[in-house]
Amino acid sequence: MNKKLVRFLKIILPIALGLFLVWYSYAITSETDRQQILKYIREADPFWVGISIVIGMLSHISRAIRWNYLLAPLGYRPRIMNNILIILMAYFTNLGIPRSGEVLRATALASYENVPFQKGFGTIVTERVIDLLMLLLIILAALFSQTDVIMGYLKDHGIGMGATLLVVGVGIMGLFLFLAFLRRSTSRFAIRVKDFVKGLLDGLLSIFRMEKKWPFVLHTIFIWAAYVLMFWVIKYTVIETIPLSFGEILVAFVAGAFAMSTTNGGVGLYPIAVRASLGIFGISAVSGDAFGWIMWIAQTLMIVFFGAISFLIIPLWNRNG
Repeated sequence: MNKKLVRFLKIILPIALGLFLVWYSYAITSETDRQQILKYIREADPFWVGISIVIGMLSHISRAIRWNYLLAPLGYRPRIMNNILIILMAYFTNLGIPRSGEVLRATALASYENVPFQKGFGTIVTERVIDLLMLLLIILAALFSQTDVIMGYLKDHGIGMGATLLVVGVGIMGLFLFLAFLRRSTSRFAIRVKDFVKGLLDGLLSIFRMEKKWPFVLHTIFIWAAYVLMFWVIKYTVIETIPLSFGEILVAFVAGAFAMSTTNGGVGLYPIAVRASLGIFGISAVSGDAFGWIMWIAQTLMIVFFGAISFLIIPLWNRNG
């Protein structure tokens, strides 16, 4: 397939999927439900929405500081303000073109801090590896904390313990067969997977070779705690979700995280994923939708506003500096 066509499809398909899901979400709700969802959104307590946005901004600032811990061993110490502006620009860009933010970060860092593109991009890849590992830990925490509820939900929908164990067993067997295939195969696909796994291990081990590894670890924990917390406080904007426990919110957070990586900024899919996950705990579709939309709108507007401002500020900041 033509490379230009592949690049075009990578850009247009997530956007098209997101728009389709927005339409789908609209189509499957009644007029009464839509009015109730809009009522929840309009009447969302600005205090809790504001708290969520502030926590989100703190996570971006922490990420900017953490970035310097990866760059320092390479001999570079960019200004924190530049890091913050570049990160906000990257998130803004990702809303339009998936994965473009990483390239923009490395390019902007090279332009404003004279860090070679390859070195800057390498630190961003390491960041992504660490973030992936953190997400996996949160997924495990969510599953372990809500095992009984999730199993009960599956049973109610005709998936008993036997079927669950069969699926898990087949999955484990499939994993072993896949690993055996990777060890023996020299195909391009196998090489790419092995390189990816090697990158994961190298990224993890690089922390222990870091001069300031503990500050890096603490910032990593803070970033992900902030992600969860800015999601958790939104429960106070919808009456039905206020009683939800931390573990239940964590399951919805994981669902939302997957949605964010599937379509551009989670457009369309994010509220659907949050609604479905909260439905496991007896939350109505209307309240689940409202929760998802309030969270998505708040964080998206934050990224659009501060990301656009960052594009305007960064050349002025560096000209005056």
